[in-house]
Amino acid sequence: MIESAFPILEVSDMDAALSFYRDAFGGVLTYRFPPEGEPVYVSLAVGASSLGIGLAESPPPPGNVLLWFYVDDVERATTELAAAGASVVEEPVDQPWGERTSLVTDPFGTRIRLGAAISPPPDEE
Repeated sequence: MIESAFPILEVSDMDAALSFYRDAFGGVLTYRFPPEGEPVYVSLAVGASSLGIGLAESPPPPGNVLLWFYVDDVERATTELAAAGASVVEEPVDQPWGERTSLVTDPFGTRIRLGAAISPPPDEE
């Protein structure tokens, strides 16, 4: 079911977050969305790990950490997690960047985003 996972920090100031995590930790920018203009999401390679940073609505959610899991089937994973006690916050939906996602919270309130690539991506249809 799970293909990979990484944390996403949700911040209210992308420039400050990039200055800290890219510059202080030596992170390397590997992805940004959108590709042009001010980013609302970036991925950094920090050592052998990946760290996502997303621009949050002010103020960022409590704890400001979101776990992202790439799964093989977003609908099935969402249903299985709900049966295991997760609360579904957002039902599966196609996103403009080419992924299908849903959002759940675990029994302790941790937000978990599930994602899978859309086949084919929207710009290739």
